[in-house]
Amino acid sequence: MVVNLAIDEGVENAGAAAPVGLARILVALDQSDYANNAMKQATRLCAGTIIGIHAYAAKLHDRRFKQMEGGLPERYQRESEMEHQREVHEDLIGMGLGLISDSYHDAAETVAKAAQVPFERLSPEGKNYSCLIDAMDKRDHDVLFIGALGLGAVAGSTIGTVCERVVRRAQMDVFVAKDRRRDIGDGPIVVGMDGSPKSFGALLTALDIGKRLGAPVHVVAAYDPYYHYVAFNKISTVLDEEAGKVFRFKEQEQLYEELIDDGIAKIYQAHLNVAETVAKDAGVDVVCALVAGKPYQAIKKYLEKHKASLLLVGKTGVHADAGLDIGGNTENLLRMAPCHVWIGMVEHFPPSDVVAEETIMWSDEASEMINRAPEFVRGIARTGVIRQAQKEGHTFITTRFVQDVMSKMMPGGGGDSGAGDVAQQSFERLEWAADARALLETIKDEQVRENIGLRAEKSARRDASGTVNYAHVDPFMVEAALEPATRAVAIEWRAASLARLQRVPEAFRDQVETSIENFARKRGISVIDAATEDDAFANARMAMCPEDTVGKG
Repeated sequence: MVVNLAIDEGVENAGAAAPVGLARILVALDQSDYANNAMKQATRLCAGTIIGIHAYAAKLHDRRFKQMEGGLPERYQRESEMEHQREVHEDLIGMGLGLISDSYHDAAETVAKAAQVPFERLSPEGKNYSCLIDAMDKRDHDVLFIGALGLGAVAGSTIGTVCERVVRRAQMDVFVAKDRRRDIGDGPIVVGMDGSPKSFGALLTALDIGKRLGAPVHVVAAYDPYYHYVAFNKISTVLDEEAGKVFRFKEQEQLYEELIDDGIAKIYQAHLNVAETVAKDAGVDVVCALVAGKPYQAIKKYLEKHKASLLLVGKTGVHADAGLDIGGNTENLLRMAPCHVWIGMVEHFPPSDVVAEETIMWSDEASEMINRAPEFVRGIARTGVIRQAQKEGHTFITTRFVQDVMSKMMPGGGGDSGAGDVAQQSFERLEWAADARALLETIKDEQVRENIGLRAEKSARRDASGTVNYAHVDPFMVEAALEPATRAVAIEWRAASLARLQRVPEAFRDQVETSIENFARKRGISVIDAATEDDAFANARMAMCPEDTVGKG
């Protein structure tokens, strides 16, 4: 299973807030049936104010008229008649287009008043799509509602030029009314899920709309298991026998068959599982479906079968690069979907632990290694490994990966020249003299016994002794008689140790600091210096990888 959610270290729910706000809805007006239904749907969802917008291109019409003057019929070629027509046209441009725009606003305001929704007007001069983009770029609105087709619609049209240009350039969510009569909620609300942040943003918006209208929400993930089969068979027809042997075509084909048939299905099922968890956290039960086929075609069939009223999809998907304006599946669904379409720009990053539960697998060895870590550091280590795996796109964690992450999290973990060896050597088990062991065993409290044992070993190393002797244990025995409250100590950090702590990635720094202090308290250490840091890190590494310490020193 693959992690497709780009969760950075310590970053969750980044980007624009999800779900999209509905406090200020911008509605494109042109008195077409599609625009009128967009206005109606806006009043049903608006949680604040609707802003109607209609642009009238006075300058464009004036320029066009002047270009056509030379082609007018002969009766208009007299100077007096031409001057008269110019005056008439100037009145039309100066007043007529403004009156038309006002009439569009008047009709929309009537709809808004009937729904008891405040209404504002925008009447910019310029080309429709350009004025809409300018209005959206000012970031004064939450979402645009627009009709798929305008007054120039003809039989066979699927999407108008203004709508297409706006959707392609929009940097905010856009609702496209694709049906002249149907309401959102007349059928299920469907979310196209591919695991991208925008698809999860669309999910949260769908859950919000579903709650407002009492409509069921379906989440659909589509994957194509057929493409690679076709590609491999096409490749096989152009490979000669020698190239086929080098490419190991049959072996590769079998691997891809297993990967595509099983692996990709698991990937998208994992996205659905995460979506279901997100929905439950929002208090909504959703219907999840995994469908096979070309994604836009498979989703279109699902919409038709279930008579969906609204489809929500991210504007770009999981494979998008920075320069892509709209994803291929989204563009096709914009044209072909039989219901209203909501194209989302809002992003949402589900919590990393929810994603990891569905998308991250651990090898038995890696799981055993992380579970050998001391309890006080185990949670930190596991979180660190998971976040790094998600950042790098790994879905299967090995012992090597755990070791690499731990070396970055823990100063002295192998990334520092020489420091790692010192730390490892400091936790190689020393031999114990019989009388020293007997003295230690007289301590009944297990935690105190471990504490004093470790301190005795440290004392032996300071003496460069290969054996823990009675003299190394005896000075600490007085602590065994103290009450736990008396043994509790305040923690002080040496300046150099604090500076060293700053080398730990910021996402883990607080957790690592806490784990070191817990380690120190457990051993009755009141001052944290470099040696204590090394001991804490080495203790964690030794617990996870005891075999690494054998035979060293």
